[in-house]
Amino acid sequence: MSLVMITGGARSGKSEFAEKLALEKGGNSVLYIATSIPFDEEMKERVKRHKERRPPFWQTKEVYKNLYDVISKSNAKVALIDCLTVMITNLLMEVDLTWEKVELKEIDNIEKQIADEVDKILSAKKDFKGDIILVTNEVGMGLVPEYKLGRIFRDIAGRMNKKVADAADEVYLMVSGIPLKIKG
Repeated sequence: MSLVMITGGARSGKSEFAEKLALEKGGNSVLYIATSIPFDEEMKERVKRHKERRPPFWQTKEVYKNLYDVISKSNAKVALIDCLTVMITNLLMEVDLTWEKVELKEIDNIEKQIADEVDKILSAKKDFKGDIILVTNEVGMGLVPEYKLGRIFRDIAGRMNKKVADAADEVYLMVSGIPLKIKG
């Protein structure tokens, strides 16, 4: 089956496009994997709006790690992961470090752990009987972040996006709500 990556900037229509593709490919047989952890009221409202937009018959799992286990146990026709960059943020926030003082060796170790999680997701492509749709944010086209943690996040997310794009059968770049197919 196929792996479809959908990337783009903030509020570019990535999730809506991914949901439309999932509905076309999987109908009522969709596993929606939501990776966010809503800590504040603004994020809770975003999650609420996402839930209201999705068909109620889709199965939803709210997890941000060990996604391979969730995908490989599913019989759905489509697994939609929304989103990789939020997953990366959550994995980074699990690490108890003073980010402004972290050394490159520690960053490399953290990135390896995140890359291992992404590799497991990619390995689901051969084990899962359905299509996988993965949403992620394009983080490399903006300004260089002012703070070290922002730069660490941007660099890791950029490399994970590249890893997924390399493995993907199709890649779409969302620009102002318009999907541009750039691979496949």
